[in-house]
Amino acid sequence: MFPGSSTPLFTFRGPMGVPVEVQASIIILPLILISFSGSPQSIAYDAMFVLILIGSIFLHEVGHAWGCYVQNVPVKRIVMFAGGGLCERSRSATRYEQELIVAAGPIVTLVLWAGAGLIAPAIRDPEIAWVFWTISSVNGFLAVLNLLPVNPLDGGKLFALVMHRLFRAKIAIIISASVGLLFAVLWVPVMIYGFVEFGFILFFLPSVALHWRMLRTAARA
Repeated sequence: MFPGSSTPLFTFRGPMGVPVEVQASIIILPLILISFSGSPQSIAYDAMFVLILIGSIFLHEVGHAWGCYVQNVPVKRIVMFAGGGLCERSRSATRYEQELIVAAGPIVTLVLWAGAGLIAPAIRDPEIAWVFWTISSVNGFLAVLNLLPVNPLDGGKLFALVMHRLFRAKIAIIISASVGLLFAVLWVPVMIYGFVEFGFILFFLPSVALHWRMLRTAARA
């Protein structure tokens, strides 16, 4: 996912000395997710949910940065914005370097999901337990979403990298682009169903055109 704005709200130095830019568009998240018409208690819970969501996305991007760091791939910056996060490298990485870089983000998310889920039942205070259950739930959802084999999600990148391990480059691209195209086409009706049945919708649409171009380019090669 890519930043929707180039305007940094503020910057700071993150783990491993990586510059972190928080863009102004991130303000959209609390405006969407916090119900200001509710009670002070519900507003507090909503605000905590937003902080957990932003923190989880940030740690996911730190995972990508760690994958770069251990392979001496310089990281230009981490960007946080309304649509998610981005770990931007200063140079391109080889396909083998990308395997760890891409996988490290979902690994962090899965560790947060499992760790918080194991800790939550042992906590007696209901409010603190709620925090850990929410951390687990948010990261579980992010892991499932992010590992779908569609670009530009990590799942799409990992799927393509695995296909390159198994097949020649042309065949690998055709398979990964075809699977991504299928998911991209089905995305809208699935989101409509989710909204009708559960009242939930994602502000993310994979690009059908991107996967179609990948498929046509590979087919012509």
